[in-house]
This record gives sequence, structure tokens and C-alpha cells, in this order.
Amino acid sequence: IVALASEDDYGRKLLEKLAWRDKPILHVNGGIERGHSVLNALRRLAEFAAPHDWVFVHDAVRPCLCHEDIDKLIHAVEHHPDGALLGLRVSDTVKRATGSGEVLETLNRDELWRAQTPQLFQLAALTAAMSRAIEQKLLVTDEASAMALNGAIPLMVEGHASNIKITHLTDLALAQYYLEQQETGA
Repeated sequence: IVALASEDDYGRKLLEKLAWRDKPILHVNGGIERGHSVLNALRRLAEFAAPHDWVFVHDAVRPCLCHEDIDKLIHAVEHHPDGALLGLRVSDTVKRATGSGEVLETLNRDELWRAQTPQLFQLAALTAAMSRAIEQKLLVTDEASAMALNGAIPLMVEGHASNIKITHLTDLALAQYYLEQQETGA
């Protein structure tokens, strides 16, 4: 299920073309923030999925996801019912600073990760967590944050560095490179 802006006619037409045989790609209207869009999609999914079904939430701005990382997530939740998310360990030295840039402390990078998507949680638990976060007007930037607010302890699963987020125009060339490498099996 893809969350689209209500005026995104191009996206809707593209989804129709991508539908495969009897497997349509459903869409819902997106919301004001990411959390609203995810919750809209979860509510639509609940119309035909069971409460304990596992749900992947993935950002369209991460097109370089590899199958191996999906398999890792599925394997991780077999023994971790609170869910899991892809991420990368931080390798740089990380500083916490004031708004004006004055260093307050150096953080222990051994405990720090950069969160990625997809993130994998059970439908009912994730719906409840996202609903609660929105009701409390908490801006969560990923599903794991909402789950943690509900007492869950999601598992970090190390993903590939190629699962980049397209944020800047310069990211497109790197994404193209990674996608070409996936196609050739390199």
C-alpha cells in the first residue's frame, strides 16, 4: 500500500502500470507528516490483514534496498517479537553540541546507529503505536520510535550501506550506481 499526496495523479497512474497480474498496488492518501501517511496505510491494510501479520514500512526515497536485507529482517523477527529495523553502525566520532556549535560531549559510537527502512512490526502493535504518537502530538520520524514509546524494544539489524536515502540531487547519481550494481549482480 503506497501513501500518495491526494493530488498525485502521476503516482496513481504509475502504480496502475506496476500492478502485476492479480496483485494490485493499493494506495491511500498521505497525511501531513510521515506518521499520518503510515497510519493511513496501516488502517487500509487492516481491512484484509490479520492483527499479528508482519508489516514492512519502507520509504520510497530508499530505492536501493537489497533482498538480503529483507531476508535479514524476516529472520530477526522470528526470535524478536518487538520488531526490527535496518540500520548502519555509526563509524564517525559523534559530538553533541549546543545550537551555536559548542561541543558538550563526545558520544560512544559503539552504541549509535543510523536508522534505515524498511522497518518490520506486527500490524496491530504498529497501528496502536502510531495512533498513540499522533494522538499525543509526538512527531516520530520512524516507526521504531513510535514502538519504543509504547514500550517495545525493536532490534537493530545491520543493513547494506547502499540503502541510501535520496535527499539531495547529488544522491541520484550514487543511487543509479548502486541500482546498476544490483542489476549486474556485482
